[in-house]
Amino acid sequence: MWPTELVLIVAATFIVAGMVKGVIGMGLPTIALAALTAMQGLGDAMVLLLVPSFVTNFWQACVGGAHREIFRRFWLFLLSGAVCTWFAVGLIEMTDAALLSGLLGVSVVVYAGYGLFGPSLPKLGPSERGISFVMGSMSGVLSGLTGSFTLPAVPYFQALALPRDFLIQLMGTWFTVATLILGLALQRHELLPLNLGLLSAAAVVPAVIGMAVGQKIRKRLSEKLFRKVMFGALLVLGFYITWGAANSYIV
Repeated sequence: MWPTELVLIVAATFIVAGMVKGVIGMGLPTIALAALTAMQGLGDAMVLLLVPSFVTNFWQACVGGAHREIFRRFWLFLLSGAVCTWFAVGLIEMTDAALLSGLLGVSVVVYAGYGLFGPSLPKLGPSERGISFVMGSMSGVLSGLTGSFTLPAVPYFQALALPRDFLIQLMGTWFTVATLILGLALQRHELLPLNLGLLSAAAVVPAVIGMAVGQKIRKRLSEKLFRKVMFGALLVLGFYITWGAANSYIV
C-alpha cells in the first residue's frame, strides 16, 4: 500500500526520534517532524507524526501521579493551547505551504539554538496564570500551523524550575493534548489522508522500539553529551528546512 522508500524513511525516523525521547524524555515530535518535513514536506509530516506522538506522549503523561496538580496549575495553558491549535489548523489551507515550512524551520532553529546556547531563563514563580495563557496561546498557534509543540511551551516549563519528574509528566500532558487536537482538527478540515493515517499508526512500532533502546542508552550515555548531539542535528535540519522554504521563493 505504501512505497518501500516511504516506509523505510518513516521507520528510521521514528526509531531515532524514539531513542531521543527514551534518553531525555522529549524530542520525538520535533525530530520526527523536522526530518520528515525535510524529506516528505510539512503536510505529510504532520499526519505521520500523529499516532506515534500521541501514544508515546500519553504513555509519558500517565507516569508520575501528578495529574491533579498539573491540571489544577496548568489548566489555562492547556485550554488556551488546545483552542489555538484547533483554530490555527484552519489557516493551513489559506497559507502558502512554503511559508509554513519556513516557520517550522525557524522554530526548530530557535529551539535547537536555545538548547545549545540559550541562557537559563529567570524563575517565574509558582503562580503565572497570565503568562500561562499567553504561552499556551502561542504554543497552540505554532502547533496548529507547523505541528511543532515545543515552542514556547518547553522553555516556559523549564523556567518554572519544576521537579524533573513533574516536568516530564507535564510535557507529556501538553504534547498529548496538542497531538489529539491537531489530529481532530486535521480530520475536520479533511487534511488527514487515510493511507498516511494508517502508516502513522504503523509507525508506533518503531517509535516504541526506539524508546526502549533510548531508555537503555540513558543508563550508559551522558545526557549532557546526548543533548548537544541532538540539538546540533536539529539545528542543521532547521536551517535546511528554512533554506528550502526560502529557496522556493527565490526560484
